[in-house]
Amino acid sequence: QVQLVESGGGSVQSGGSLRLSCAASGYTYSRYCMGWFRQGPGPEREGVAAIDRDSRTRYADSVAGRFTISHDKDKNTLYLQMNILKPEDTAMYYCAATELCGWNLLHAGSYGYWGQGTQVTVYS
Repeated sequence: QVQLVESGGGSVQSGGSLRLSCAASGYTYSRYCMGWFRQGPGPEREGVAAIDRDSRTRYADSVAGRFTISHDKDKNTLYLQMNILKPEDTAMYYCAATELCGWNLLHAGSYGYWGQGTQVTVYS
């Protein structure tokens, strides 16, 4: 079965950096598209970044130029490098997988598989 396990969250001062990882198992990684999402105090899970089977990427406007999504297909691992972090980036971050690569990859409804999340806290 599909399993996604995030790591790398923590507390960091504003302007700092963190790198999140998502270890994927239980499926053929190269057949899926992947995304990072975050959820703050509200009910909505916001799409942050996504990467498709051909390693094309897309980003939310709020993180473009500061965050970078990448993956190592040999290690079945997804990454999110987060630089110039701001207090408003504070949230639980989740990785997600989908075979529906033709859908909006920054929309949570496009994904069927989710990790348990890792907390990122940015303090000023």
